[in-house]
Amino acid sequence: MCRVLLLSLFAVFILNTAYAQGAYKAQNGDLLFQDLDCGPYCESIEKVTEGVDGADFSHMGIVVMQDDQTYVIEAVSKGVIATPLKNFLQRNVNDEGQPKIMVGRLKTAYQPLIPSALIQAHALLGNPYDEIYTDGDEAYYCSELIYEIFKRANQGKPLFPLAPMTYVDPDTGETFPIWKDYFAERGVKVPEGVAGINPGAISRSLYLEIIFRFYQP
Repeated sequence: MCRVLLLSLFAVFILNTAYAQGAYKAQNGDLLFQDLDCGPYCESIEKVTEGVDGADFSHMGIVVMQDDQTYVIEAVSKGVIATPLKNFLQRNVNDEGQPKIMVGRLKTAYQPLIPSALIQAHALLGNPYDEIYTDGDEAYYCSELIYEIFKRANQGKPLFPLAPMTYVDPDTGETFPIWKDYFAERGVKVPEGVAGINPGAISRSLYLEIIFRFYQP
């Protein structure tokens, strides 16, 4: 128990030291791609999606700097929220204490979209989480939030394209049991093939550059 606590404290120390030294210099509009390790849900997402350089991502958010504070606006189970950057970085680290996160930044030609995207992100704070992963309502899952704010900033034209989503295990050809139960509990069909988006797809966008890796997957 003591050893685990010491390792945890050491990981936080390493993280805070690296951040304080400016290893990653945050900018408004940076996209943080995170490997959450949230169990079967995240594992199933990562199994059927591909991130940049083969990385596994199950979550993402956008950096907002305001009043000398740096936050990440993200969609989580309790809705669209603003999380202090340090808290976001410490949410999941590897055995070396490195956040399991990569940072994407829009290429120069698309940087003008960021101010409007951040206005849209602030406007959506407090909206509910999209539990059934469908487009076109006022609820949002993590990558859908990013899709929506940049679509609005880009005069209604999607910057990151939607694609058919799958909940089928490629090894068995059957829907992952975890998703069968998940959607059954909500009284809806598994939205197999419905258009959507995921963190991995956005991380591979030609409009982005990966400018910082907190870890090597």
